[in-house]
Amino acid sequence: MKVNTQSVNFNANSKLINFLQNRLDKVETFYSKVISSDVYMKVENTSAKENKIVEIKITIPKDKFVVKKQCKSFEEAVDSACSSLERRLIKQKEKLRLQA
Repeated sequence: MKVNTQSVNFNANSKLINFLQNRLDKVETFYSKVISSDVYMKVENTSAKENKIVEIKITIPKDKFVVKKQCKSFEEAVDSACSSLERRLIKQKEKLRLQA
């Protein structure tokens, strides 16, 4: 799956991009008809430790899912967001199966 990544207020290194790509490839095993995915990573200028924000938008036929997570590290936020997306995609798949 092609992942469009944008990092705001910092430069993402290749290790983070590879982690993101691998984690989203695992999401695709739950729902194979993913059209595209966009990832926005931001660093907020606050004194709080949880200042890393990851927003993932996944487009599937006739629908879009958006998940936004804020954590201490980008890896933790990506993992949490992908887990939420997996649950939502499984629900969508069951919904389509019941309609057929």
